[in-house]
Amino acid sequence: MARHRYDEEDHFKPIRRVLIGTLVVCLLGIFLLWRIDSPRVERLRAQIVEQIVPGFDWIMAPVTSLVRMGEGFESYARLYEQNEELRRELQQMKAWREAALQLELENARLLDLNNVQIDPELTFITGVVTADSASPFRRSILLNVGSEDGVRDGWATMDGLGLVGRIAGTSRRTARVLLLTDPSSRVPVTIQPSGQNAMLVGDNSAAPRIDFIEATEQVRPGDRVVTSGDGGVFPADLLVGSVALGTDRRFRLRLAADYERLEFLRVLRSAPARPVEDARPIDGRVDPETDDDPIAALDAEAADG
Repeated sequence: MARHRYDEEDHFKPIRRVLIGTLVVCLLGIFLLWRIDSPRVERLRAQIVEQIVPGFDWIMAPVTSLVRMGEGFESYARLYEQNEELRRELQQMKAWREAALQLELENARLLDLNNVQIDPELTFITGVVTADSASPFRRSILLNVGSEDGVRDGWATMDGLGLVGRIAGTSRRTARVLLLTDPSSRVPVTIQPSGQNAMLVGDNSAAPRIDFIEATEQVRPGDRVVTSGDGGVFPADLLVGSVALGTDRRFRLRLAADYERLEFLRVLRSAPARPVEDARPIDGRVDPETDDDPIAALDAEAADG
């Protein structure tokens, strides 16, 4: 068997040599043909190309398809990158849009503050609400203005619509605002157009009570409620809200201020209440070092007469 295999290999060796020699001669002939610079050879080369090249279309078809697939993949990759970039830009635009809306809302609220009609003699400080310190037993908020800005206890605060509360504690850079809904809040008010005086009493609800009305039969739901200025707690004629009839059949206040969106507040600078002059003790006694006895003065006038 081994000898037979070796005989076959010896038989094919001359054939391989002939084929290799023929291939080498053909390649040399093609090389020389392409190197000869002659018009006749040029025409021959052109005819050979015209005859052979069209026959290679079916061979080049897969290559062309692969090239097109590669170009398509590159195009898809570029489209994917552009799509991702557009997505990022869209996210940035959404963030800018939200920021623009927030600025627009803040600008609208600041414009509302400018539209509040208050006494021209009153000046104000605008503060930003930084925290809500409300609890089941206390209703208050914090502002980012304090004693360094000249804020004092007792000053009234308003939003773009109406009265919110009063300053009930200050530090260097913050101030606490006691809201009208706080149970300890008491505000003298006037009901218009009847002119009835009353007391606005906070009861930890969204609609404080209106108590101590002089003539309840003259009050109607929807009547305007403003501060009366009595006692010097608040300046007079600040809008507080309107009268509403509660479920308990008692008069309550529909607040003009929007407590759900307190962001900016005006702190009204108000002068301290003037002390009552010629104040006398209830028992009628007179301090001889500070005042004269009016009865003695009448007796002296009668004696002169």
